[in-house]
Amino acid sequence: MTTTPLEPTFQQAMEITAQWLALWENGELSDEVLADRLGELVASRDGARGFFVVSLVGDCPLMDRLPEPLVLQLRTAGVGVVDLTARNLAMSTAMALHHGRADDAEQQQASLRVASRCTELLRLLEPLGVKERLETLLAAAAAAEGEDVAFLDRWGYDAEQRQAIAAAVEAVAEG
Repeated sequence: MTTTPLEPTFQQAMEITAQWLALWENGELSDEVLADRLGELVASRDGARGFFVVSLVGDCPLMDRLPEPLVLQLRTAGVGVVDLTARNLAMSTAMALHHGRADDAEQQQASLRVASRCTELLRLLEPLGVKERLETLLAAAAAAEGEDVAFLDRWGYDAEQRQAIAAAVEAVAEG
């Protein structure tokens, strides 16, 4: 059984997450034990990044039926988890549009699944933190204002992708 280093690297976090999710899927880890372990993992930025890369993109059903103990751990982790989830929503939304333009339906569907998982998770996280984070992202996507403009520029998102990101942000509140 892999234990969590105090400050796992991004690579270590991905490997640990993959192992734990496999054990959970096979019924070898309870929801509560998985949540406790993942709570420790997402306490660091690289740990959280590794967790989200594996859990959002992979086929494991964890993010499609979030166990209550895990939701509580992710809420407790605070703004770091909210920030990464919001960024993953933006990136997956923009990539879904990119893949659609390239007629890559399989990759488009994968990106849409990540966006859907992010939307559902954001609806379960601490509401005030989510609201503040999404307002910042919306200002950048819809009006090219605020802290997230550099984030959107760094990824080279065009006007149509930014509109899609704005719509995805607004959809979080509609659920």
